[in-house]
Amino acid sequence: MLVYSKGNPAEILKGKPELDREASIALAQRLFPSEKLEALSDVDLSYTCPPDNELVVGCFPGLAVVAAKEFGIDCPSRLPVAFLEQFPGYGIYLHAMHSVVDWFAYAVWLDGKLQRSLSLSPDSGVLEDIGARLPFEQPYWNGAHPAVDPDEDEADYPFVFHPLELGEAALAALFGYQLEGMIDPAHLQPETVPLMRFKRKKAWWRFG
Repeated sequence: MLVYSKGNPAEILKGKPELDREASIALAQRLFPSEKLEALSDVDLSYTCPPDNELVVGCFPGLAVVAAKEFGIDCPSRLPVAFLEQFPGYGIYLHAMHSVVDWFAYAVWLDGKLQRSLSLSPDSGVLEDIGARLPFEQPYWNGAHPAVDPDEDEADYPFVFHPLELGEAALAALFGYQLEGMIDPAHLQPETVPLMRFKRKKAWWRFG
């Protein structure tokens, strides 16, 4: 998913902002102008890994969430410029995970400039590591959350932590909620944040 935020996204989401449906539809059409979008039933913030033929969008005062296949890229720094130009002055946050291959990636842009990008999986190794590590990452790199049990051979796993566990830590640090693992009751419940969902189809135009 991609989050545009005018301020701290976790604080904005915690304030239970109201979904702006007209703005959500307009953003969906602006980001994917070549597609015919058909409105489906609403989902929520726990549904941010939609199928390839779906798009999830939510616009709120000071914040927008977009979930689409385009954001599941190995190198977040290569996100097309069109996605970075939508909300001038907003912070932009990319977050992506794939549980089948234990892949996690995230990136942060502030004032239009990439601040941090990380992408890694056990099979592919570190695909991208740009910028200074954010505070929530440091305990994982320092070995505070080992990927394997103490009685197992650490050589069997390429990282000192599990990428998906770091991905959950990123959700908590950046957006104030988690999807898996030990859930902090003080965190935002993602099911309380509604999002709009659309079926994606390529638009075919006929002239003459």
